[in-house]
Amino acid sequence: MKNLLDFLVKYYHWVLFVVLEVISVTLLLRYNGYQGSVWFSTANILVGKFYEGTSAVSSFFTMQKANEDLTLRNFYLERQVHQLRRLYGKAVQKTDPKDVQQLDELRQYKLVPAKVITSELHKANNLMTINKGSADSIESGMGVVCGKGIVGVTYLTSAHFTVVVPVLNSRSSHISCAIRGHDYFGVLRWYGGDAGYAYVEDIPRHARFKRGDWVETNGYSSIFPAGVLVGQIVEVYNSRDGLSYKLKIRLSTDFGNLRDVVVIADKTIAERMQLMRAAKDSLKLNVNE
Repeated sequence: MKNLLDFLVKYYHWVLFVVLEVISVTLLLRYNGYQGSVWFSTANILVGKFYEGTSAVSSFFTMQKANEDLTLRNFYLERQVHQLRRLYGKAVQKTDPKDVQQLDELRQYKLVPAKVITSELHKANNLMTINKGSADSIESGMGVVCGKGIVGVTYLTSAHFTVVVPVLNSRSSHISCAIRGHDYFGVLRWYGGDAGYAYVEDIPRHARFKRGDWVETNGYSSIFPAGVLVGQIVEVYNSRDGLSYKLKIRLSTDFGNLRDVVVIADKTIAERMQLMRAAKDSLKLNVNE
């Protein structure tokens, strides 16, 4: 208390000045309409700017969660559209038991949202790293998608990170794809160059399709469910042997602006991988014999 009194005694003239200034400004703004309106307008502008700034900061920190939610929502909507197409076909008697089985198999998939922390675009064998790993139930060989379509396959995992082999890798797994609305299927390949385009090869010669048709996964792979967007047909070529078509497609995924992805964690993938390894080992033994 003594220190406060000493401070007031020492600087009383400044304290008095501030008090008188506050009283003067209050009287000026209260009893003069013009000055009051100017102060009111200025205060509104300053308060508005302050709240605008705080809103921008808040939006920045909540943007990551919003992007994750949008990515998941987009993927769910794509899956729902695909299922509705198949259910419509079933209603008009244009489906088969295979389609019903694919619908049932969707229940075994778990979606794990993740963020891309490193990504390559301009190499022949690009790689990508996401911020989720084995601690989040992610294993090698799982499919990775985004809200717009297919991304790649998980390759190496640690507890909290995973390396992904994206579609933009010349050594990536050859993903089975089909032309939407048809049973014609081929394999997806990328040969380098433009990150916006890839190729679907081995489409049979009797296939009927046109430019602009969409290509999607066909569900034959144990990695991706049927109906995940891959891209849109822009050019059609003959294969080297002339026995099939080669389609140039514009990829639906924008890899240059990819931040949020979803890992499709299949609950049965470990069992299938173990069975596949056992089958390969058995074949090797038979060959050696």
